[in-house]
Amino acid sequence: MRDLAWDAEAPPLVACHDLRFSAGGAVRLEVPRLHLRAGAPTAVLGPNGAGKSLLLRLLHGLIAPQEGRVIAAPEVRQAMVFQRPVLLRRSVAANLDYALRAAGEGRRARRARLPDLLSQFGFAASARQPARTLSGGEQQRLALVRALATAPDVLFLDEPTASLDPAATHAIETLLAQADAQGTKIVIVTHDPGQARRLGGEVLLLNRGRIAERTPATQFFAAPRSPEGRAYLSGALLL
Repeated sequence: MRDLAWDAEAPPLVACHDLRFSAGGAVRLEVPRLHLRAGAPTAVLGPNGAGKSLLLRLLHGLIAPQEGRVIAAPEVRQAMVFQRPVLLRRSVAANLDYALRAAGEGRRARRARLPDLLSQFGFAASARQPARTLSGGEQQRLALVRALATAPDVLFLDEPTASLDPAATHAIETLLAQADAQGTKIVIVTHDPGQARRLGGEVLLLNRGRIAERTPATQFFAAPRSPEGRAYLSGALLL
């Protein structure tokens, strides 16, 4: 993984200011300021209901903020991978072809690139297989490859390995490490502190819709700065 280093003066890839979202009469997310810049991965940790998935959906533009602003330059390419892979009712190859077409690649370019993608990521033998008949791990890997094929500057992932076995999880993390090395900003929600440690970078800890701590992963796992961070790592319930 790359060093936890970024230019604090560089414009953020995605930012939010005075972000606030309520539902059911309760504030679900309140983030005064968050800038995500190019650099090492950001692992978003926190208990259930902390607002992690909601934050990603707001940053990616799937949900409009009720208050505040989410800012992303038009030239910043984004993609998102969900806990349950969202695949078209088409073949493996057709799913990848769709992503390339959506990214603006012409037919000739797609035809030239598709065989390489299928071979590079281990889908050559299953290219014509319906994507939804793949195993759970293969479906998630295909969803990730499809997202990466569009060359995103920022890749949001919402618990992409939550229901996968260790081998499938390792395959996903290997792809993420490769994407990180190639310059894609990884922002991943995970319930697995071990995964956050393996990915390196920084930890963003949410609790009750607020950022409790943001710190380099090495420091967070050695000596978290916040009471919430210490409680989270000890296994205590965050109330």
